[in-house]
Amino acid sequence: MTNLEGMLKEGTFNGKSIVVTGGGTGLGKSMTRYFLQLGANVVISSRKLEVLQKTADELMQETGGQVLAVQCDVRKYEEVEAMLAAAVQKFGKVDTLVNNAAGNFISPTERLSHRAFDTVVDIVLRGSYNCTLAFGKYWIKQQETGKTVLNIVTTYAWTGSAYVVPSACAKAGVLGMTRSLAVEWAKYGIRTNAIAPGPFPTKGAWDRLVPGEFRDKLDLKNRVPLKRAGEHQELCNLAAYLISDYSGYINGDVVTIDGGEWLQGAGEFNLFDAVTPQQWDMIETMVRGAKSE
Repeated sequence: MTNLEGMLKEGTFNGKSIVVTGGGTGLGKSMTRYFLQLGANVVISSRKLEVLQKTADELMQETGGQVLAVQCDVRKYEEVEAMLAAAVQKFGKVDTLVNNAAGNFISPTERLSHRAFDTVVDIVLRGSYNCTLAFGKYWIKQQETGKTVLNIVTTYAWTGSAYVVPSACAKAGVLGMTRSLAVEWAKYGIRTNAIAPGPFPTKGAWDRLVPGEFRDKLDLKNRVPLKRAGEHQELCNLAAYLISDYSGYINGDVVTIDGGEWLQGAGEFNLFDAVTPQQWDMIETMVRGAKSE
């Protein structure tokens, strides 16, 4: 068994239907593939139907599972309701919602227009609460229990981060929703959890966040104590576990999967990681000298 292999047993999601927003590309596509391998039916959504359908066709051929591609702008509640209706019509029910759709870019905040700020917040926060509200209301009305919501957040949802302020604001809101609804909706048999990933390179998003010539200079994996980026399967294993019955007693939690990145950045003296052994010898000599005075 390696970190590149699936963790759960074959057939774990037989008879289950899962909706993954932003499921046509990146981590959303990777999670969709693994859910299919475990036996689930999956609905993927985004604004680009052509991309979605290409992914759906590819993954159905690869896994033999069933994928429904639904064009949906999660910022618009009516479109979310239509996506839910399409999912129920196709598969008869929905067991899990994965709020994965996101938008982000790096910029000094003073360079942002209010429209740019709105774009990120609307996709991440409004999109997540639109989907969660629509699906939650449906499950509660139908008195369906054993349902799960999984939100993809980030570690700077609780620390904040410069240069991605709209995303930090939005992800913090999603995290607050996760913890709040975990308490409020538990009585309806709905569990709500979140994952906070560190660096998991994806072709589109990664290229936009850290473009071209800056990628080597600003290599984010250098901030990770394990000195590597995450493998998609590692996140997929965690996501599958959190929406499965195996995690039935986990509710309202956010699980960090970042190789220790945020802890390294949080410690006041963590910058001393760059000190060489020779420099440590010099520091120890100076410290001993100060103690003897």
